[in-house]
Amino acid sequence: MKAATSPTIRLYLDDSHCFETDARVVAVRDDTLAFDRTCFYPGGGGQPADQGRVRLQSGQVLEIVSVRADPDDVLWHVGREAPPQDTLGQAVRLMVDRERRLVLARYHTVLHVLNTIALRDYGGWITGCQIAPDYARIDFKLDALSGELCAELERKVNAVLAEDHPVTHRYLPEEEFRRRGDLLRTLEAKPPVVDGRVRVVEIQGFDAQACGGTHVRSTAELGRLSIFRTENKGRINKRLYVRLG
Repeated sequence: MKAATSPTIRLYLDDSHCFETDARVVAVRDDTLAFDRTCFYPGGGGQPADQGRVRLQSGQVLEIVSVRADPDDVLWHVGREAPPQDTLGQAVRLMVDRERRLVLARYHTVLHVLNTIALRDYGGWITGCQIAPDYARIDFKLDALSGELCAELERKVNAVLAEDHPVTHRYLPEEEFRRRGDLLRTLEAKPPVVDGRVRVVEIQGFDAQACGGTHVRSTAELGRLSIFRTENKGRINKRLYVRLG
């Protein structure tokens, strides 16, 4: 075992469609591996960590079932089984489960549209969310939630999706971000600051918000949103379950 000393280079931050890369094993701990670089997303903002495979120099393929980041910003890739003892230092090939990543990115992107409209038109701050491959749920701080309000949300979201807005990202210095309250959608969780910068995802012509997750390239890739279930999770906490067609 060798401790990784440098933060993992996160390739997905600059390319959400980076699904494969060459990398080098810099640390091994039981069934987890760290690499000098990775295309695997470690989860966050309600989006689960990527899954996929690692192909070793021998040709052996290890299945990756999860990824987590440690306090030193090293990403640990959790295998279904422990790697061979000679894995440390090897040049390997990382391969993200492409279809799973894409469907999670679709849901993450559509939640940006939904949370922007909820805050802009109804004062609804996010209080929680969770993304799955076949649906997503999101909680808002709202006094009331009705069938009429859900229908309005659906209509407004789908109008944005149909407009084919490009989705891009940029970085802001931490000092500038602190002055930009318009980039936040939750009152509690704060986005990570990496190397003195905050990543901002922009749906051009519609919205910009701080986010470290993966996204599609255009709202036209999302289809149509439907709200198929709601729950009252407290006096002012309302949960919406959404699905993309």
